[in-house]
Amino acid sequence: MSDKIEQIKTLIIGSGPAGYTAAIYAARADLKPVVYTGMEPGGQLTTTTEVDNFPGYPEGIDGPSMMMQLQQQAERFGTDVRIGMVTAVELSKVAGGTHKVTVDDNKLIEAQTIIISTGATAKYLNLPSEQRLRGGGVSACAVCDGFFYKGQDVAIVGGGDTAAEEASYLANICNKVTMLVRKDHMRASKAMQHRVNSLPNLEVRYNTQVDEVLGDQVVEGLRMVNNQTNEKEEIAITGLFIAIGHKPNTDIFKGQINMDETGYIITEGKSTKTNLPGVFACGDAQDKEYRQAITAAGTGCMAALDAERYLALVESAEEEVA
Repeated sequence: MSDKIEQIKTLIIGSGPAGYTAAIYAARADLKPVVYTGMEPGGQLTTTTEVDNFPGYPEGIDGPSMMMQLQQQAERFGTDVRIGMVTAVELSKVAGGTHKVTVDDNKLIEAQTIIISTGATAKYLNLPSEQRLRGGGVSACAVCDGFFYKGQDVAIVGGGDTAAEEASYLANICNKVTMLVRKDHMRASKAMQHRVNSLPNLEVRYNTQVDEVLGDQVVEGLRMVNNQTNEKEEIAITGLFIAIGHKPNTDIFKGQINMDETGYIITEGKSTKTNLPGVFACGDAQDKEYRQAITAAGTGCMAALDAERYLALVESAEEEVA
């Protein structure tokens, strides 16, 4: 452990649209933000080939290029972007207190404010063929990528409300949707089940799982297996959507910050404030409803504004005491 402790006004943990937008606003407000990118600099969008639904890109843009541009914009205003992983935190419960953060197990930082933008990780089936074809037809976001499969045959895996909602979305734009449900029933609400069952081009396969994703460079088909009979069947598809949930990357904050049962950070009302003073959360680490780049960017802006106002209040209180 390094003996020298760095003092930072605003520390942003995690990159991606939320973190970099927070950095842009924080830097312009002279909060001198430092961003630690985490294990996946740029976040989930770096695994997305085309981004067509972010305003300002009429021809679309690939995810890695977009994240590079956001980083460059943040750096233009003075953001210090660093490659590194926050491995431990000791958060103050007192207004105006200092938050202690350890980076890569050996560097200690003290921050007046912290913006958490660690995002969430989509859950996958962890099949070799599925992982190989991520970005080549395998996606964990139908709303993000469904447009590319308009008029085509696709499949979706999952049985909850999110899977049902995304299957319905795909059915509106695709030729046929095959929905694979691992059990003999769906976990989705009755209303969502009714919607799924009412769509003529959506077929639900119960007791069915993915055996293999077919294709060399892009998805060309799917081999399914009935987990009751072990019978296998192949269908031709061009896109496979995995909708079995997300896991927020918030484990290091457990026990200090209020979270829901699945680990999403709870923020106050329409703000990004957590239960601890000077600690703010934005992006997919606290949003399990929308999970879009544009909404993440919006909450990143909010977090920076909340941090700026918090520091102004702290400084004002210190001046009154003095």
